[in-house]
Amino acid sequence: MKLVDSHCHLDNPQFDADRKSVIERALAAGVDRMVVIGTGEGPPDLEAGIRLADRHEPIYATVGVHPHDASKATPESYKRLAELLKHPKVIALGEIGLDYHYDHSPREVQRAVFIEQMLIAGEAGKPIVIHTREAWEDTIALLETYWRPRGLGGIMHCFSGSPDQAALCVDLGFHLSFGGIVTFPKAADVQEAARQAPADRILIETDAPYLAPVPYRGKRNEPAYVAETARKLAELRGVSVEEIARITSANFLRICQ
Repeated sequence: MKLVDSHCHLDNPQFDADRKSVIERALAAGVDRMVVIGTGEGPPDLEAGIRLADRHEPIYATVGVHPHDASKATPESYKRLAELLKHPKVIALGEIGLDYHYDHSPREVQRAVFIEQMLIAGEAGKPIVIHTREAWEDTIALLETYWRPRGLGGIMHCFSGSPDQAALCVDLGFHLSFGGIVTFPKAADVQEAARQAPADRILIETDAPYLAPVPYRGKRNEPAYVAETARKLAELRGVSVEEIARITSANFLRICQ
């Protein structure tokens, strides 16, 4: 059984002491591809994911400015992003979007940086990876205006919305990436969205080191644990875990093309 962790942060300092072992455990668990999200600590460093992808064959990367770091973005950041999107192991621009929970950057700045990055990704013909927290209406409105016309789709990272919101995302051309939240007992809306989502639009992820799935909840997350999310999806959809592995891996490979 082969699995893909479509979103993790292996550059995080929490992995500094045992990063090699974490990657080895993932491979042993059948995770043969991992996407390291390259937002890191924000500009000017935009290569956190690429550094790992260059050193490890199973690792792919994204590049982007996270909404938390929107205030750090400069014209030079945008120029560099456009260049890095040409790297052979960079599959998407992300994670980008809006986060109104923490407001680490002013909302108007978040929106401007989000729009600019959609324009860059569109010019490069690359999909985008979306982070949205407590900003659903603005996120969807901006995607409708600036992204739908591109027809490039992307990934709704760590999908945590309702079935209706999931349907909106699918209509916009996005894949829904389910993480540890789908295994939480009280995540009824997310579980129903996972149950109803079209098979050709589902992915799995860890968001490691965050949001570890049951039975590891509360511990440091790592890519090997994506198997638990696959098992929960299989249970929700009434199929085998091998089928979930096959479907989500195939979906990921289509995004990479």
